[in-house]
Amino acid sequence: MKLHDLRDNPGAAKKSKRVGRGPGSGKGKMGGRGIKGQKSRSGVAINAYEGGQMPLYQRLPKRGFNKPNRKEFAVVNLGLIQKFVEAGKLDAKSEITEDALVASGLVRRKLDGIRVLAKGDVSAKLNITVTGASKSAVEAVEKAGGSLKTAQAAAAE
Repeated sequence: MKLHDLRDNPGAAKKSKRVGRGPGSGKGKMGGRGIKGQKSRSGVAINAYEGGQMPLYQRLPKRGFNKPNRKEFAVVNLGLIQKFVEAGKLDAKSEITEDALVASGLVRRKLDGIRVLAKGDVSAKLNITVTGASKSAVEAVEKAGGSLKTAQAAAAE
């Protein structure tokens, strides 16, 4: 067998219909696009328009409710805080505030506050003050000998 003997399987490659190549082709003159109008021109796509039929995005059911004024918190895990303390980017001896977390580069921006979650281990004695924290995160910090104060707990008192 030589290179020039190689052939595709019969029926594997279908020749494309050549549009607008004379009346004998069956797709000559207007190329199957009809007469005039927006859809006969090139470079036009009417997105989500289904020819008067109800479009798919309107046929699908809408569920639930998106609260327009919901709070969005920046999330930090305890394991990451511990890693930043070990790397010397955060000072474990002083109080770790939201501003300190942003300054260290652990959090990009505060959004509506910073919430601490309990993923990862914490061994340093930390004194953290943030907007919110999970119960397990508070327990983990206190178990390591530190304290985790939240703005929500202060508001409740």
